[in-house]
Amino acid sequence: MELVIEGLQKSFEHKSILKDINFTFEKGKIYGLLGRNGAGKTTLFNCLNEDIAIDDGKFYLENKGPRKVLPEDIGYVLSTPHVPNFLTAREFLKFFLDINKDKIATPRSIDDYFEFMSIAKEDRDRLLKDYSHGMKNKMQLLVNFIASPMILLLDEPLTSFDVVVAEEMKQMLREIKKDHIIIFSTHIMELALDLCDEIVLLNQGYLEKIEKQEDEKAFRNKIVEGLKEDAHV
Repeated sequence: MELVIEGLQKSFEHKSILKDINFTFEKGKIYGLLGRNGAGKTTLFNCLNEDIAIDDGKFYLENKGPRKVLPEDIGYVLSTPHVPNFLTAREFLKFFLDINKDKIATPRSIDDYFEFMSIAKEDRDRLLKDYSHGMKNKMQLLVNFIASPMILLLDEPLTSFDVVVAEEMKQMLREIKKDHIIIFSTHIMELALDLCDEIVLLNQGYLEKIEKQEDEKAFRNKIVEGLKEDAHV
């Protein structure tokens, strides 16, 4: 399974953000999407999630023939988590499981899911409004893992976690990647190099894969130089 993007363009008030995005993302890999602030990483995710309309181009899933990307194909984890603050974590998870019961292949108990995400027993019946930013992000990640969409768009999902939890989340992503197309947006190069199989730069409205090199220092320098220059002008 592949996510294919062809000629995707997006502008805001005559400012071109995504000029000509062409790329193929493969199942089984974690792609590190790197770009400077304002490069358009979140805009690209919003286009793929159809939160905003694209100006031109197309994207589709390819598996023995192309097909349209459906809403259930995409899980989008935002950098600022959106959870219902008026519910407890247990109530939220029960509600999510109830409305998606026909889509979950092998459902588990609510407490099994909490254990999976390392959410302590004393936190499971607390209101989500009292959760920290990192804890809310955990819940947002959890419901996306349960839904198990083909495409996971992760927009800075680990920056709010402490060191231990971040390592747990990275290991979890490594374990599930074989069944998904995972695009991991971050501005932290160290994190991308540690977690991701491929590094992709979004710079000046174009997407470009950076081939890995045996010399790690040379590879890092190549990434930095790639973000400095605009090779398409």
